This record gives sequence, structure tokens and C-alpha cells, in this order.
Amino acid sequence: MNKELHDELLSMRHEDQRVLQELVDSGELGTVEYHPRIKAVHERNNARIKQIVEQHGWPGISLAGKDGAEAAWLIVQHAVLDTEFMGLCLELLGKAVRSGDAEGWHFAYLQDRVLTMSGRPQIYGTQHDVDENGTVFPQPMENPADVDNLRREMGLGTLADATKRLQERENTIRRNRGVLQQGASR
Repeated sequence: MNKELHDELLSMRHEDQRVLQELVDSGELGTVEYHPRIKAVHERNNARIKQIVEQHGWPGISLAGKDGAEAAWLIVQHAVLDTEFMGLCLELLGKAVRSGDAEGWHFAYLQDRVLTMSGRPQIYGTQHDVDENGTVFPQPMENPADVDNLRREMGLGTLADATKRLQERENTIRRNRGVLQQGASR
């Protein structure tokens, strides 16, 4: 394992999640399409993860450790400014999963993200949207009747559990946004 790379990936993930949580807590998440604070983190992380992938290939478990590989996946999952790069990483990640060097659920999430960002139905039901009433629902799926079996094969829980968890998070975001709006009107 490359300890320096491992630590760098964890630091990048920590910054991503720290800023995201600050935006949730302050009620700012969802007030603009792509909040400039999280966009700046994603841009920095995108630039660096491209260099890492170019130099090392996919930073899997053998290179970056289990948590480092998970951090790499999250960084690429948030590389929404460069879908072409996400597609390249999907191929590399798929090879890593097949060789046992990455988690199947990482592939499921990235596969669904790439598909939904290109307007195609997802496979594993990992990508959700929110309607105007704040209700979370999965984006269109290729095979909704078999999605829980497909999820299980990739190490994921049920779609219903995932949707419930995301609904709870959305409720928190909306509650915090309400606090922000009340505070602004005082």
C-alpha cells in the first residue's frame, strides 16, 4: 500500500464531506443548483484524481487501502464536471472489482451515476431525485422488478432502505433550509 497516496485520498474525501456537511447544517445545500463552495472542492479533487489515475491507474485496495479506495471512488463519484473522465474511471473500476481490488458497490454507484447523467436508466437504483414536495424517489431504472437482486449482488441493501435513508437526509436538509430562511427574515 502507498501510505502517502492513501492519506492524500482520505484528506480529499474529508474535505469533500466536511464542506458538504457544512452546507447541509447551514441550510445552504439546495439553495443553488451547484453550490460554489462544493463545486470548488470538486474541481480541486477532480484535477488531482485525474493525475493519480494517470500515474497509478485505478487506486484500488492494494494501492490505497480499503478506505483509500473508497475515498477514490467518492471523489470520482463527485467528478460531475467531467463525465468523460467518470466513464474512463468506470472501466478501470470495473476491472478492479473483477480482480477483487475494489468493492462492487462502488461500481454500482458510479455505473448508475454515469448512466443517469447521460439520460439513460440506471441499473442498481443508487441515484435518486427529489420532487417539489421534498419526496425522494429513485431515478428511472432499467429493470425495477429485479433491482434488489442486482443490488444484493453488488453488496448493497434494498432500494427501499436506501430511499428511506435518503428521505431522512432530505428532510434534514429541508429543515435546515427552513431555519436559514426564518433567520434571514428576522
